[in-house]
Amino acid sequence: MALKKLRPLTPGQRFKLVNDNADITAGKPEKSLVEPSKRSGGRDNTGKMTMRYLGGGHKQQYRIIDFKRDKQGIPATVKTVEYDPNRSARIALVVYADGEKRYIIAPNGIQVGQKINAGKDAAPEVGNALFLSDIPLGTVIHNIELRPGQGAIMARSAGSYAQLSARDGKYAVVKMPSGETRMILTTCMATIGSVSNADHNLEISGKAGRTRWQGRRPRTRPVAMNPVDHPMGGGEGRASGGHPRSRKGLPSKGYKTRYPKKASNKYIIEKRKK
Repeated sequence: MALKKLRPLTPGQRFKLVNDNADITAGKPEKSLVEPSKRSGGRDNTGKMTMRYLGGGHKQQYRIIDFKRDKQGIPATVKTVEYDPNRSARIALVVYADGEKRYIIAPNGIQVGQKINAGKDAAPEVGNALFLSDIPLGTVIHNIELRPGQGAIMARSAGSYAQLSARDGKYAVVKMPSGETRMILTTCMATIGSVSNADHNLEISGKAGRTRWQGRRPRTRPVAMNPVDHPMGGGEGRASGGHPRSRKGLPSKGYKTRYPKKASNKYIIEKRKK
């Protein structure tokens, strides 16, 4: 998996950096694991625009991903590694010994034909899902549950990973991708390894059109607006805009929005780095 720089035959290709997709082994998704995905275009049920700068984009189908890994004790074989338009990571189609097919988030280094497993009896190898109580300390993990049986909600995007640092009673201490260190119940599951497609953040689209294909419309800078449209708008000449803030007037760029009395604060040992 590497990035590919194109020859500048057109202006859009001059600075373009794209993934060479060498890790993808199948072009079309498994029909039984896709469902329709409807775009809102930023409109609500009355047709009014409630989210700006959304609209257009290529038609997509949603791939049903197994985030729970609740089929335990039954080995599965990796059949394909595929592109998923709904996420930055690659997905892998796995076929269980009983014939059932499921999609999982593809870990870095997973190969077609590789055997994976989940549960108490699984070995701590790349692609296997284990309880935090059974994972060796210092292991790199992803797809982490926050509550038992909830399904993976943390460290799921391309290239992300966390590290299991310690165990204390019924809690495991995990260092998150943000730098935050927090306690998670050892009965929660996680997958061994880091998420695939780690070069995703280095890609350069090269032209505005590729962003439009993703369903994003051009964004107007707040300082270019009028005072009636944004707190940072208006002023004589090219004004800097004053203190950075959102459209609703809330300060941005460093302003903490987390509720200070949030119940889960007691599980955070060290806050994330600024």
